Amino acid sequence: MAKWVNMLLLAAILTGLSAIVVSTHSVWSQWNLLLHVLSGGAFSLFVLPYFYFHFRRTLGFRRAGVLSSGLLLLLLFCFAAASGWHMVYYGQSEKLGWIFDVHLISSLSFFSILILHIFLHIKYLPIHRRKSELGVFPSITKGSGKWLLKINVSLQALVLIATLLYPTPLVPVASGPVVDNYEYSYGEHPFRPSQTEVSHRGFVAEEDIGNSFSCINCHQEIGQQWIASMHQQAASDPAYVTNITLMVEKKGIAASRYCEGCHAPIALLSGQLSVGGKHGGISGTLANIQGISCMSCHGIQSLPHIKGVASYEFTPATRYLFANSKIPLLQVLHDQLLKMDPSQHKRDLGNPILKDPKVCATCHTQFMDKDMNDWGWVKMQDDYGAWAASPFSQHQAGNFASESYLRCQDCHMPLVSSNDPSANASGLVRAHHFPGANTFLPLMRGDTKQFEATKAFLQANKIRLQIDPPHRKDTIQSLQFIDESIRNSEEASYFYYLGEMAKIEVIISNSGVGHNFPGGTIDINEVWVEFRVSDSAGDIVYTSGEIDIDGEVDPEAYFYRSMPVDRAGMLVWKHDLFNRVGEAFRRVIKAGESDIVKYQFVVPSWVRSPLTVSARVRYRKLNNRYARWALKDKYFAIPAIDMAWDSLEIPVKIRKEVTSHN
Repeated sequence: MAKWVNMLLLAAILTGLSAIVVSTHSVWSQWNLLLHVLSGGAFSLFVLPYFYFHFRRTLGFRRAGVLSSGLLLLLLFCFAAASGWHMVYYGQSEKLGWIFDVHLISSLSFFSILILHIFLHIKYLPIHRRKSELGVFPSITKGSGKWLLKINVSLQALVLIATLLYPTPLVPVASGPVVDNYEYSYGEHPFRPSQTEVSHRGFVAEEDIGNSFSCINCHQEIGQQWIASMHQQAASDPAYVTNITLMVEKKGIAASRYCEGCHAPIALLSGQLSVGGKHGGISGTLANIQGISCMSCHGIQSLPHIKGVASYEFTPATRYLFANSKIPLLQVLHDQLLKMDPSQHKRDLGNPILKDPKVCATCHTQFMDKDMNDWGWVKMQDDYGAWAASPFSQHQAGNFASESYLRCQDCHMPLVSSNDPSANASGLVRAHHFPGANTFLPLMRGDTKQFEATKAFLQANKIRLQIDPPHRKDTIQSLQFIDESIRNSEEASYFYYLGEMAKIEVIISNSGVGHNFPGGTIDINEVWVEFRVSDSAGDIVYTSGEIDIDGEVDPEAYFYRSMPVDRAGMLVWKHDLFNRVGEAFRRVIKAGESDIVKYQFVVPSWVRSPLTVSARVRYRKLNNRYARWALKDKYFAIPAIDMAWDSLEIPVKIRKEVTSHN
């Protein structure tokens, strides 16, 4: 038994030390790791009966040093074996990173104590025993040393041969476009008018950016969140499909690069967006299925600028052995290697730039240039710029020295409890369902969980509404004469007289949204104030902003929106941004600021006191006109979400006639 135990031990020691000395990510290091796992795992099984028989045979020997070092070896073996098997089965994780340290320290200590154990064993042996035919170690037969050496040299040679024969480079190289005769319609740059760059200055193989479902093998919770997110549905969104199809019809498929850099990076970077290729809006394509894939964000290594329109530089991740293999066994080995040694994976996909709010600016900032609208440069949505100008960014001159600020990620990727391997020491990970303001896609897919999460996000007291009580200067507080110097007039009562012109102010504050409210595609979304006055009998006195039976919002309502126009001054209501040259109207509330909406109406003579005044800020993803056009047969009545509300009761009085007495 000792012969095989020693062979496996030596192989595990040599491969383990090699992994420590040569810590670079290479084909050889991964074959070496596989050999280490196989030899170490086999050793941990073979050595158990060896320990049993060895201790049983030597337990009665009165050699304190040998016995104590032997017991210590057993303890260290238990630590090394348990931690090793744990990493083989579960892989390494951020939360349990100490397990690798336990394995490393216990293994090195085992090796050191083993040498001490052997030394003490030889020291206690009498001279004649050391020179006898049995030798120092009776269990090791003559010639075992050469056999051990040959076997381990053979194993290392096998690793070297496997390294030399492995056909695929680990570092992805530039590939050609998917489409033959790729069009360079916007100059020499292959991705224009998108602002995207690739580190190797070429196209990217689909498997190096569209491998999201492989990620879910290890990151299951995060993967399920991503599947529910708007990122995953960025290309399959039926409204987007309608718009990108319209763009291709009007301006050609090369123009779709403008949109696809954010909505379908797989199609853009692989070279699909040319005559003969398929854009992300086409059902069944990889770009359509994955939308903004995992690598679309985690492959971002730098930002050429933050003007938007997909202004990021993409770098494919360094591969592990058998990456993209179609053979199930090799797929398992690939995932196992990545789990056991995720260091390169973390370096590639855990770029610190992902923690910077600027990374969100690459797609959540947008402009249109002359090569798209045939007019000139036009600034469009800019949620990052609005955040940078807000109190949340701490970028203002008055607080430039502050280190405390709220990022985009803090709201849209909150920390949640998770068993994911990337969870921190507290078991928290950034959520990847990206709560925002899209309520219709979850409902269309029947994803009530995502809808409720989005609804809760919209109603999280980020927008506040208050009806200002209509204080009067002519309020009579008492019929009894009281000297004005002693009257408490800090807060006058409020009421209306029958027949009086009522004037009410509603204050709407953007207290919690980190950018302008509303944000994003405010030309096709609906945000408005609903104002309603009724008397105690429930009879309506005045309304503004109500939804009619056809689902249409009162056109005279107070809206927060943008109204883009084309070069002829006509409304661009289809979100066909390539026709946009400016805006005829825009109303938003900047972060940290408020807006005052004023209403007035005559109090009818028939009302019964008191009046109940109510107001609410309502939001609906997609206005009805656009929704009917864009969703076509998939159209349904998108519900309006109440984001903030308030109500107030106001007494109504009869004005008494004033008579004079001579």
